[in-house]
Amino acid sequence: MGAAEIEFRPDETGLDAGAVPSLEQLALRAAERLADRPHRELPRAPHERQAAVAITLIERAGVPCVPVIKRAARGRNAGHWALPGGRVEPSESSESAALRELAEETGLLCEHDDVLGRLDDITTATGHVISPWVVAAPGKRPFKRSAAEVASLHPIPVARLLAPGVPRWRETPEGSLLQMPLRHDMVIHAPTGAILWQFAEVVLRGRDVDFGHILEPAFVGR
Repeated sequence: MGAAEIEFRPDETGLDAGAVPSLEQLALRAAERLADRPHRELPRAPHERQAAVAITLIERAGVPCVPVIKRAARGRNAGHWALPGGRVEPSESSESAALRELAEETGLLCEHDDVLGRLDDITTATGHVISPWVVAAPGKRPFKRSAAEVASLHPIPVARLLAPGVPRWRETPEGSLLQMPLRHDMVIHAPTGAILWQFAEVVLRGRDVDFGHILEPAFVGR
């Protein structure tokens, strides 16, 4: 796969790879902490649409990573950073939708046994309820991005979520705006940034956090 499709820069973690456990240990930790924590599942109002995303633990060059995609330069959220995911069809569960979208957008094939648990549902300004699922994909599973939906695919080292200054907060007249600076050219806002922040707090740090109050920047959903 060419560099235009998948890019990995371990030197940009800001931390030694030893700052987080191995992928196997990380998956066990995630399963234990998510099993012990009741997640918030939001009922859908008639005007709201349900979506699901996958926070997928993979390993690249011995470093545990989470794939982040850049959406294609067309359609809703064109060019935005995101987790693999999309709409939940009427005939499927949010878990099935997260795994289906993961396969369609990144080529990573995962099954129910790869699912470690879920984080809190989050509502968006665009009228979606997003259900985040945490998945482990050990071994050398191939990537193959969907050119129609994904401009580029980036495995972000999990250690980067623990780096100093992640997250950072910018004060606005409406309140505090969360930013997740994960690379020199990648700053992720809510809702995706809020999901990654909760993952880092709950799974990596063992702390609980509520992201129901997190603001979305005005450009999200455009």
